[in-house]
Amino acid sequence: MKLSILIPVYNEVGTVDILLRRVLSVEHGDLERELVVVDDASTDGTAEVLSEWAEHPQIVLGRHPRNRGKGAALRSALARASGDLFLIQDADEEYDPAEHPRLLAPILAGRADIVYGSRFIGGDSHRVLYFWHSVGNRVLTLLSNMCTNLNLTDMETCYKVFRREVAENLHLEEDRFGFEPEFTAKIARGGWRIYEVGISYAGRTYAEGKKIGWRDGVGALRCIVKYNLLRKKKDVQPS
Repeated sequence: MKLSILIPVYNEVGTVDILLRRVLSVEHGDLERELVVVDDASTDGTAEVLSEWAEHPQIVLGRHPRNRGKGAALRSALARASGDLFLIQDADEEYDPAEHPRLLAPILAGRADIVYGSRFIGGDSHRVLYFWHSVGNRVLTLLSNMCTNLNLTDMETCYKVFRREVAENLHLEEDRFGFEPEFTAKIARGGWRIYEVGISYAGRTYAEGKKIGWRDGVGALRCIVKYNLLRKKKDVQPS
């Protein structure tokens, strides 16, 4: 069985090299592994850093000629990925790759088709940062749950792990951070087995490179409405 780790990157020159080394250091037992890295038209030297990894046998590189957003980068990564399982990993250091085996465990045990890594359950360490960000995340998760009838605690988390057949039966459209509520709305209609695993979280400040802001929260709200309430057709066809 093969794991494809999908890594969208935009202007992460200070972290992407360290992050790739940390991901490669994680042991996955008998799983074959590839890292599918898509640079979303970075302008800060990230592309030059990634070029140094071009010959690595476990890394597949892609690049957008213009910035299109995280969702578009993930679609490009999925198109290049050859694995049986997919795991989304941001290119900063907010999420710890050492927790990949914990996220994969419910799927490898045959209990789950999709796993979310939740920052709001479990006893793992969390950096103390922005109050209103945490409130916003919880409100968006609540609104999403009200529409999907799921009981997720962290819809906006980066860490999402899923089987290939899930990806093959979703028609993903959002280019930016709207990917998170879109993905959640569509898997809720698919009837797949969904689990959550508690994870640690080392959030960063805007001075340290954090990119998501209030406009992305408004965009997420739009996507909750769009993909849960406005869509009439069933755009998920689980096998």
